[in-house]
Formats: sequence, structure tokens, C-alpha cells
Amino acid sequence: MSTHAKAAAKFLADRDRAAWHDRALYLVREKRDRMAHSVPEWETLRQAASDIKLHTLSHLGHYLEQFERNATANGMIVHWAEDAEAMNRIVGQIVREHGGRKLVKSKSMLSEECGLTPYLAEQGVEAVESDLGERIMQLMHRPPSHIVLPAIHVRREEVGALFEREMATEPGNSDPTYLTHAARKCLRETFRTADISMTGVNFAIAAEGSFAVCTNEGNADLGTSFPDLHIAIMGLEKVIPDYASLAVFTRLLARSATGQPVTTYTSLYRRPEPGKEIHVVIVDNGRTESLCNEAHRNMLKCLRCGACMNTCPVYRRSGGYSYSYFIPGPLGINLGMLRSPERYGGNVSGCSLCYSCSNVCPARIDLGEQIYAWRQEMDADGVADPQKKMMVKTMNVLMRHKGLFYTAIKGAALAPRFVYNNRFNPWCAGREMPRFARRSFNELWKSGMIDQPKKEEK
Repeated sequence: MSTHAKAAAKFLADRDRAAWHDRALYLVREKRDRMAHSVPEWETLRQAASDIKLHTLSHLGHYLEQFERNATANGMIVHWAEDAEAMNRIVGQIVREHGGRKLVKSKSMLSEECGLTPYLAEQGVEAVESDLGERIMQLMHRPPSHIVLPAIHVRREEVGALFEREMATEPGNSDPTYLTHAARKCLRETFRTADISMTGVNFAIAAEGSFAVCTNEGNADLGTSFPDLHIAIMGLEKVIPDYASLAVFTRLLARSATGQPVTTYTSLYRRPEPGKEIHVVIVDNGRTESLCNEAHRNMLKCLRCGACMNTCPVYRRSGGYSYSYFIPGPLGINLGMLRSPERYGGNVSGCSLCYSCSNVCPARIDLGEQIYAWRQEMDADGVADPQKKMMVKTMNVLMRHKGLFYTAIKGAALAPRFVYNNRFNPWCAGREMPRFARRSFNELWKSGMIDQPKKEEK
């Protein structure tokens, strides 16, 4: 059994949670579909997004240097980080130089990737998540289970009990509106007292030296309003050429992510206000290495919308924590394999190869096709499952020898059910094997019991 299957079994033990997790995410997928169908040029936009990303990645050095040059001219300070350790060190140094002790941050999967919050905690700096879902997970001391909906797996009753402990809310009150207001009240104090703000970067516009941050809660805007220091961290693949490109992506992003026409707040940061500073940290952390991988470099086109997770039948039914990489679902399977097949190869089995992820991706990334390609590469990488290899070899022998094949079919039909429906067959953990027919299709065909097509008269 793969590492993914073992972890998924824990999630599936709570059948009610698994069922509503599946329903909740598919509702988001349906909202995405309605939005996509309401835009006649939807497929044209998807192709444009894919083409823009391909062009940018093919000229990445040019656009990154252009962004640095223009951002610096605008008064920002640009830093370059080779890896996660370098990014954490740079951020830590900036914080120390400004005497910071409390940092308010909006959602950033890059900070999760690099382990920034624990690093800052070791330096005596408190980093408070301001996105509501991220804040819930932070208070639960758990990582997010979805890149856009971080607490999608948590029941509102659990949130109510959590806020009762952490925020002294009314006992037993799990009304979503009430809990949201309670969180807002506590976070407002954090916004007011924080001396440093941090955001991610959805898109960095090279021609303007500016960057866009997209949120639905306005937390990034509020977080950057009070402190004199704003640190923005971005993977180097987030750069795009110009505002015309940004217009394409903003039409796709929210529709794909949550089924909205546009994110509630799409904020552009171009220059710091007088007396304030904006530092942008551009992070590699394996991205240029991924760019060199011709078969899988398309992953750098990703907009981080989460649409592939919302549609994935495996992710919806197994939960985010069944994946060993910090990003789950089809996206996480591919990114994890780019990072380390040895560490994350167990996730590759968490895919039905339905290719629904490829069909909904706003940048037309061939997610499912890449997972299939990874499966073909696993043996060469030395991470193929020995049991599956043995099964494939056995099936190969059966399929190549007609006599063996038909003997096996007859034997399966005559064998008692317990022979193949037992605890040693992993398939039977959640379902039964189908009953084998007494007579095969081949036999019925040859006996004339199935009508055969008549030959056309010349």
C-alpha cells in the first residue's frame, strides 16, 4: 500500500467528514464551471494564459531583470534567494534591522514551502496569519489542507470550540457569521500593533516594476496599511510581462479558484509611501532546476488557483493530509516529484488518471498527463512499488499468452469468492471484486450467442 493510501485511510475512517469534504469541494468545481460557461472566450483566455506563461518562462532572465530594474527605480528593494534557507535568512535580517517583533502576514504558500513562520519564531518574531482559514489552521497548529481553502476540512463546530478556547467566544456558538466577527475583532488588534507586514505575490509585472496581491478578505490591504515595512516574497515564476498579461490572469484566477467573477481585492503595489519600505524577495528554491526538466517544466505555469484540487476525485475523497508534500492534489503530486521522487513518490498513486485536472487548469497545464509520465519514470528513479512491479510482470505474462489468459479467466469464474475477496487484496479494503462471468465474451462470440455485424454487400 502506498504512503498516500495509508494516510487516506485515516481520513476515510470518518465517513461523514469525507462525504461533506467531497461535496463541498465539488460545489466549488460546479461554481467554476458556471463561471467558465458564462464567458464565451473562456478557452481563448486559457490559451492566452498558457502562451503568456510559456513566453515568460522562455525569457525568464530578461523579465526578472526588467522587474528588478523597474521595481528598484520605483523605490523598492529587491533581494534574491537561492533556496529556502537563503529566503528565511534574508527575511530574518530585514526584520532584525527594523527591530521587528510582530509580523502580520497574508496567505503565502511560499512561506509554507520554506518554513518561514517556524524560522521567525526561533528568532523571537511572532508571525500571525491574517487570512481566516490560515489563522484557524495556525491556532490548530496544523498546516493548510488546500492552497486556497486552507480549512475546508474543518467543521464549523470545531472552529467554534477552537475560538472558545483561543478567543473566549460564547460556548457552543458555531454560527459562521458570529465566528467571523470574533476573528475580525482579534485580528484587528494584530493589524494595529504589528510592526511588519508580509504578503505573497500573485503576479509581478516586469514592465512596471509592480506586483499584484489578490485576496477575498482585504487582509493584505489592511496588513500593509499600518506598518512601515512591507516584505513581499515571490517564487521567480510569478513574473509576467505587462498589465495586458495581468488582465488575462485576473479574468481566469478567481473564476477558476472559487467561482467568482474576480477576487474581492486585487491590489497593486508599485512604490512605497514616504517613510516606508517595500522589500521584494525573489526565490528560486529549485525552480530553475524544474525549468530544465523539459517533460515537466509546464508546472511553472501554475497560477495557484486550486481548481485541480476541487475537481480531483481522489483529493476530494482523501483529504489534503493524505499527501506527503505540503501542497496536495494533482498540483502537489507533480511539484513533489520535481522536488524529490524519493521522498514524494508515494503520492503518485493518488490519481485516477481521469485528467479532469488538466481540463480545468486555467493555464492549460497537462497535470494528469504529467502524473502518467511520472509513473513511467518511477522504475528508472528506483522508487517504483515492488508489489505493483510484480503484478505488472504477472499481467504481462498472462496477456502475452492466450492459453494462460483464457485459463485464468475460467479459473476466476469457478473459484470461490473468498479466493480473491479477502484482506490480502488491497482492492477489497473499500469494495468487492466484481463477479466473474461463467462464460467469457470471447466464448459467447464464437458460439454465435452475440449477434455479429453483417458484412456489407459490395
